[in-house]
Amino acid sequence: MAVEILMPALSPTMEEGTLAKWLVKEGDAVKSGQILAEIETDKATMEFEAVDEGIIGKLLVAEGTAGVKVNAPIAIMVEEGEAADAAPAPAKAAPVAAAAPVTAAAAPSAARAALVAASGARVFASPLARRIAADKGLDLTKVQGSGPHGRIVKADVEGAKPVAAKAAPAAAAPAPVAAAPATASMPTGMAAETVMKMYADRAYEEVALDGMRRTIAARLTEAKQTIPHFYLRRDVRLDNLMAFREQLNKQLEGRGVKLSVNDFIIKASALALQAVPNANAVWAGDRILRIKPSDVAVAVAIDGGLFTPVLKDAHLKSLSSLSAEMKDLAGRAKTKKLAPHEYQGGSFAISNLGMMGIDNFDAVINPPHGSILAVGAGVKKPVVMKDGSIGVATVMSMTLSVDHRVIDGALGAAFLQAIVDNLENPMAMLA
Repeated sequence: MAVEILMPALSPTMEEGTLAKWLVKEGDAVKSGQILAEIETDKATMEFEAVDEGIIGKLLVAEGTAGVKVNAPIAIMVEEGEAADAAPAPAKAAPVAAAAPVTAAAAPSAARAALVAASGARVFASPLARRIAADKGLDLTKVQGSGPHGRIVKADVEGAKPVAAKAAPAAAAPAPVAAAPATASMPTGMAAETVMKMYADRAYEEVALDGMRRTIAARLTEAKQTIPHFYLRRDVRLDNLMAFREQLNKQLEGRGVKLSVNDFIIKASALALQAVPNANAVWAGDRILRIKPSDVAVAVAIDGGLFTPVLKDAHLKSLSSLSAEMKDLAGRAKTKKLAPHEYQGGSFAISNLGMMGIDNFDAVINPPHGSILAVGAGVKKPVVMKDGSIGVATVMSMTLSVDHRVIDGALGAAFLQAIVDNLENPMAMLA
């Protein structure tokens, strides 16, 4: 069965391109995933993969041809023994063309041929596979693809048997409003085989993903793709806090308590959530939940990943109590002995890389939280004092990453100001 190969859309905005070079000739047998041509877009030269196996019957567009429209036929693929001039089956133009670039400027996964199932899920399949499936009455949502990036190709549908469609329920139950699940399907990006081919001539060690790494990848990919982050930055003068901490630690030495700067940051944030209650909120699908207590999550690095144990009711606890609880949670996190209720929940998180010498950074929000505070190192810097003179102060940089669906700019600024005020006036936190 002859099938048209169409000009692919290698970027969301591509409307036409230049067929720079054919990497096959008429009569060549090709396999799924084989590079057929180099195509120039307005941004880069990219490679175009075959999505099915077959024989190149005819090249319709010559090398160097510019202005070839997306979804225009550029070649005809036939089956073995089929005449090269056989009438091609009309290839239905998908929302985006079937393309699999493997160069640095890789097109997004959306730029691939796809069907849309009744459920709304995207089904990636080649034109030939779609035609065979239609002839056999196959439901492509039930077929596992073996082509590049999981695309359904000819071989997948040739041996498949039709599955009787289930009767639709009389009425679909409304989907419950829920926060993002603790685990999510693993985002793939470029296929492993494609990436491994790129580094075939280089020495490397392949590291299998464990459950934690897989979950981190899924959740943070979801966070950056779905959460409209914006960032607020402030410097904090720590001299008063450092002096107050030294004084308290001397008084607490007999009890074996030693407060860290991070303990003060936790307390300052918990009180700020009470002072600016509208910032103590999470995103819940189609609504916002405003949380009453201050449940503060703190990122803890462990071997191969991280945990974010939650200090519940942190606004009600003393600095020494927060310090002891944080040490216990961090210790058990590093040995993976935390119970789920100890690292799930909270509305806000703290990620502190200051102890590792990082001056400042931007943290990714952990859904469904409304914000996360990235804390850098406290370093001595020249500053302008209140009397206008130049002096030296210990300054710490903080960046608040905010979910704009939950917290607007002015509200985020007020929340960050409350944290700064607490840290620069630490004695007030004990009042």
